[in-house]
Amino acid sequence: MMNAQTTPLWTGEEALSAMGGTCLGALPERIEGISIDTRSLKPGDLFFAITGEARDGHDFVVQALEKGAAGAVIAGDKAEGLEKTCESLPGALFVVPDTLAAMEDLGRAARARSNARIIAITGSVGKTGSKEAMRLLLSRSGRTHASAASYNNQWGVPLTLARMPRDSEFGVFEIGMNHAGEIAPLTRMVRPDVAIVTTVDAVHIEHFQSVSGIADAKGEIFLGLEPGGVAVINRDNPHFERLRAHALASDAGRVVSFGESEEADVRALRIIAKQDMTIVDARVFETPLTYRIGMVGRHVALNSLGLVAAIHALGLDLALGALALGDMTPPVGRGARDLLAFNGGEILLVDESYNANPASMRAALETLGQTEIGFRGRRIAVLGDMLELGEIGPEMHGELAESVIANGVDLVFAAGPLMKNLMSALPPERRGGYANAATGLEGAVLGALRAGDVVMVKGSRGIRMESVVEAVKKRAGAGKALVREG
Repeated sequence: MMNAQTTPLWTGEEALSAMGGTCLGALPERIEGISIDTRSLKPGDLFFAITGEARDGHDFVVQALEKGAAGAVIAGDKAEGLEKTCESLPGALFVVPDTLAAMEDLGRAARARSNARIIAITGSVGKTGSKEAMRLLLSRSGRTHASAASYNNQWGVPLTLARMPRDSEFGVFEIGMNHAGEIAPLTRMVRPDVAIVTTVDAVHIEHFQSVSGIADAKGEIFLGLEPGGVAVINRDNPHFERLRAHALASDAGRVVSFGESEEADVRALRIIAKQDMTIVDARVFETPLTYRIGMVGRHVALNSLGLVAAIHALGLDLALGALALGDMTPPVGRGARDLLAFNGGEILLVDESYNANPASMRAALETLGQTEIGFRGRRIAVLGDMLELGEIGPEMHGELAESVIANGVDLVFAAGPLMKNLMSALPPERRGGYANAATGLEGAVLGALRAGDVVMVKGSRGIRMESVVEAVKKRAGAGKALVREG
């Protein structure tokens, strides 16, 4: 609900000045939020009619105004028809040449007016989890704004910027890419004070000639650094020096490294994996620091070092930031754990279904291998294809057999044509079942599970492995949550 006593996100005059163009109807006094989706739009929001691959936002302008939008941003070539259609509806029409460009302009205006200290995060793996953890850490020190979900692309980044309240003290932005050249314009919009690269691996490799090319694309994040800003880079990654060169060629004032390497500025001395947490003994330059993370996994611990490095770079209280890490919970589909009643006992369901690539798949299998099983229980992996790997896709899937065996995974169920390569590489006793699609695995997985098992589900977004997660939860009933989904 709108509160007339608070400062609005934007006034109509501010928004029009930032975006240019013209306004049909009376400029709204207050704009409370920014929306590109009428399903989540709230009264007082400014609706941007973005044209996407599947839908044209102009088709939803009337619905937006009917739901109480303060106004809608529309393209000039749609203005004549929409003006007549909307003349009896409240709310103004902001007419601009291009709606996405207008949202970018509004985002730049939000950055220009803000005194917030900004952190930008990219990497082949761990962007969203690190962004959410960074949000948590910074919120202990001041008002923190961060991108929702995985809003890290050409519309998600300007949308997040345009939503940043003027009194924010910190801002956290996730920046992703599929192709070279996509990060540069986004980081120049965000203008971070600290830029983090979690790691570089063979993700979206079909669009690159080599992983080195991916490193160069990730290195673009340093192009937007404010003069004297800090570049935070994974010292353990084989492309560290390449990334460091990108940072030194930017306006970065210094480079801070993290990892297990003896040369890392922020170094993990010991990582202890527990059933529902991870404990890290670290050294932050010359300062010892021990902290608990409310998530499981060595990869989570390593990513946390980058966050600690950022906190140090901002000159914030390390102990306060580290304490917040204990309250971390995994985002939905990224490691959420549920202990469920099943067949007279309990099973542990680990939901990693949101996405997958070779690095995150290996990390998930390693975490599964470290997870304690119940009496007569087994470690079971339900895996879907990893997409966007190009010609090396079959090889990358087959090589997962090494991780399965090394981490003591007892049984593998797999979905998708590429996963045939993994099944062929596994010993027969570890093959639980195969199907062309995730839905085809549901019956086999449910039939195989027994009390004491730990089952981890993971695959690329396009394979929709969440159907297996939902099937297990439905069969088990509500159960009880060991770790709540974040």
